[in-house]
Amino acid sequence: MGYVADRWHKTRPNPGEPECGQHKGMVASAVHGKGKRWQARYDDPNGKEVTSLWATKTEAEREINKQEAAKATGSWLDPKAGRVTVERFALDTWLPAQSIIGRSETEYLGALRRYCFPEWGHREIRSIKPSEAGAWQKLLTTKYNLKGTYPNRVARYVRGVFRLAVIDRVIPVSPFERIPAPAADAKPVQPPDVTEMKKIISGAYHPRWRIMWGLDSRTGLRSGELRAVHIDRIDFLRRTLLVDQQLVYEPGKGLYFDELKTGAGLRTIPLTKQDVDDLAWYISVFPPATSGPAAGVVFTMADGSLIGESSLDYALKASCRHAGVKERHAHEVRHHYASVLIAGGENPKVVQKRLGHKDVMTTLRTYSHLFAEAEERTRDVLDAAWAEPGETGGETESPETGGRIPESRSGSGVVAQLRA
Repeated sequence: MGYVADRWHKTRPNPGEPECGQHKGMVASAVHGKGKRWQARYDDPNGKEVTSLWATKTEAEREINKQEAAKATGSWLDPKAGRVTVERFALDTWLPAQSIIGRSETEYLGALRRYCFPEWGHREIRSIKPSEAGAWQKLLTTKYNLKGTYPNRVARYVRGVFRLAVIDRVIPVSPFERIPAPAADAKPVQPPDVTEMKKIISGAYHPRWRIMWGLDSRTGLRSGELRAVHIDRIDFLRRTLLVDQQLVYEPGKGLYFDELKTGAGLRTIPLTKQDVDDLAWYISVFPPATSGPAAGVVFTMADGSLIGESSLDYALKASCRHAGVKERHAHEVRHHYASVLIAGGENPKVVQKRLGHKDVMTTLRTYSHLFAEAEERTRDVLDAAWAEPGETGGETESPETGGRIPESRSGSGVVAQLRA
């Protein structure tokens, strides 16, 4: 249990010390009359002493009772913890706690430094109010002019800082708790269809790009994953490709191979016979280097150097121009792969696994309209399958209600029995 200490008077005065002129029978301490008289003392759940000052003994005792009750119920918060600034908590506690690779850490840190710290960095984390949280989110678009999905992404990082502060018992509740996050204002993806992809592949001005576009359209690899395909990761017998690394660029460091952004990215993708034949031919004509930075890498530039992201995008746009189709980005080829899987009836979990998404919600958010279109096609398939030979999809009159029934749904089951 805690206890209350009288700061203004000595608990063990030396013999002969003069009595306090204001309080009979007590000896004044060196801080008599300075600051608040009563000090509440108690141990936190870890056994570390916590102190606070109060004007009256009753207030100090009330504080001790309050904190002891909070410890008993598991709701105790360190009164001093919330004094840490938003910047210090984000840098010293939140960022190290994220299970992310170095490049993602750089991205997170950059977003905090550009959009959060200028507004709140110097503030105590406990001082941020819900009204301020909502207003800050609006600044992302009104002051910083962020567009698309980026306001949602930046807000997600900052909301995560306060969420961890709650979990660590630094603050009792996040100021964002009842504040909705900015909408992820992303346009529905409209990927190229199979016909367009065939034109793009045929429009490639070098076999390298032709094989890469074909492989990407049937595996959905990200740009960095495609440029990092290694001969040792291709199992020609089982017709699979292991995706376990990516080629990335970092200022001051250049191009280098790095681990995947999330554990979900690590996956084995089935290859079609076309992919296996194409890769076998390409490797026989353009064998990978056996030494140097590009050793074992299947796709390289003409001089044997690694392919940068800008080079890949330029080659894809050039292929589109040669094919006479709309210019596309590399990520749209990945979307094409997803659209083919969805149109073929693959469920969202399978699509998520093939794409290497962190969770199925990412897949559903990105391709929700494609799943809806696939559902409508399913209805058409069922209507056609259950239609009687010769039916044209018109309408027939219900013998019971006199209403109209689509012909494609009236050839069997209950309607057929009513006709009979």
